[in-house]
Amino acid sequence: MITRLVVCLIPLLFQFSAFGQNWGGGVDEEQLHFGFTFQYITSEYKILKKGNWRQKYQDPLTGDFVPSATDSLISISSPSTPGFGLGFVSDLRLGSHANLRFTPALAFTDRLLDYNYRDSSFFQQKKVQATMVDLPIGIKIKSDRRMNYRAYFIAGIKYSMDIISKKKTDDEAFAPIEKLVKNNRNILSYEAGIGLDPYFEFFKLSPEIKLSNSFNNVLKSENHPYSSPLNKLFLRNLQFSLYFE
Repeated sequence: MITRLVVCLIPLLFQFSAFGQNWGGGVDEEQLHFGFTFQYITSEYKILKKGNWRQKYQDPLTGDFVPSATDSLISISSPSTPGFGLGFVSDLRLGSHANLRFTPALAFTDRLLDYNYRDSSFFQQKKVQATMVDLPIGIKIKSDRRMNYRAYFIAGIKYSMDIISKKKTDDEAFAPIEKLVKNNRNILSYEAGIGLDPYFEFFKLSPEIKLSNSFNNVLKSENHPYSSPLNKLFLRNLQFSLYFE
């Protein structure tokens, strides 16, 4: 009877031992460690229009008014558009509850601007293509570890540089009605997010949700029917990341 009881208890002891052991490969105890990340990103603009944004647009070269360009404009909006990114993680341990993180990434995040007119047949959608090198640095504040889980908050700043080819934004030969909306190449943003550190036997895989907003106006102002009504554009991103460390 005792032998049978011991045989039944041994698997339970191993199970409780597995739950209690320090999984994660000791990554939290390392002064500096590295990893990689996959990102899903949605982007949109906060739009500030000029006071005369409905004003009829006049071609500066010919002096002609462009029909149905801005005189019948009733709204400008920016729908969220999906993108993705790939990057690396450099994590410096500052203490038991704080880390300094540098997570450079290459992000492909196109943005959209919708121009709606009284004449619904003249709807225009302008795509702003972007391939960004993101260089974010942030402070990660962690909770106490509970078994193999830990929650955290992260906040910091991000410098981004658009490396898209100039050929893709060259619209010199385009008619005014075909012009492109362009962004500045250099963008500085602030960001904040929350995440969870689940620890596996030899690594941790951390999901994170983060919001970022640009400090500065990202619009490159030009004189054409789609840029002229705009005063400023601020870039907003919602990012879901998976970190392997």
